[in-house]
Amino acid sequence: MTLKKAYLYIFIVLLIDQISKVYIKTNFFLNESINVLNLDWFRIHFIENEGMAWGIEIPGNYGKIVLTLFRIFAVFAIAWWLKDSLNKKSSNFLITAIILIFAGALGNIIDSVFYGVLFDHSVHQVATLFSDQPYETWFHGKVVDMFYFPFIQDYPMPDWVPFIGGKPFTFFNAIFNVADFAISVGVGILIVFNKKAFDESISSD
Repeated sequence: MTLKKAYLYIFIVLLIDQISKVYIKTNFFLNESINVLNLDWFRIHFIENEGMAWGIEIPGNYGKIVLTLFRIFAVFAIAWWLKDSLNKKSSNFLITAIILIFAGALGNIIDSVFYGVLFDHSVHQVATLFSDQPYETWFHGKVVDMFYFPFIQDYPMPDWVPFIGGKPFTFFNAIFNVADFAISVGVGILIVFNKKAFDESISSD
């Protein structure tokens, strides 16, 4: 794969990710939810978060900045990995995975860095793009999530099941965005096609 093609694929993922997020921000208020095609298991549900896995947060006034700067550093590291893999003509499995992970990470960083100053808040209202009353400052924006697929909803688990016995169970309970999906697919490629991804005898040409 050429560097030009890699840039194109990254741009496409970023474009889809950001268009979907801006649409949600400017058409939904926080925690608003709709069923797609009247399906209970396919919903658009608007939430915002700090953009870190498992809800990790660093307390204090500078915690969000530290997390954002760490993620920016990680993106630069992934960019170097992509360039190095292209120069070495690594397999398309590896390069595709890195492209997806890079584009996804960059998509969520855009939210964290810019959204706080681009939008006003979404609580009980639809946010305004380029508002003169932004909801936060630089590097303090929140990541927009919207896709929700609760295939199994509030299923009563038997009492004997460890940890969740006797409680209502929902699967799949995560709410995510295009960037999250890209990262997950990229990581999935590395796991499922591990041997092909890191096989130096397979060229990307």
